[in-house]
Amino acid sequence: VMDKNKGDKDLFFEKLVWMTTAEAAEYLRRSVGAVRIMVHRRQLPARKLGRRIYFNKMELDRLLETSFY
Repeated sequence: VMDKNKGDKDLFFEKLVWMTTAEAAEYLRRSVGAVRIMVHRRQLPARKLGRRIYFNKMELDRLLETSFY
């Protein structure tokens, strides 16, 4: 049985090109603080516009595909 809300989230992320820190954290299944630390350590590619940080979904996907553990 597929959770209706999970399907809605998948559609939401499919159409999204740029993500906020909170959206990127949810997408990566990390906390907002963890995402900010990863940006500070240059482990995550991010763009800054004013005081806000944005993440490109394709760059995050590429990072996930090439990561290993």
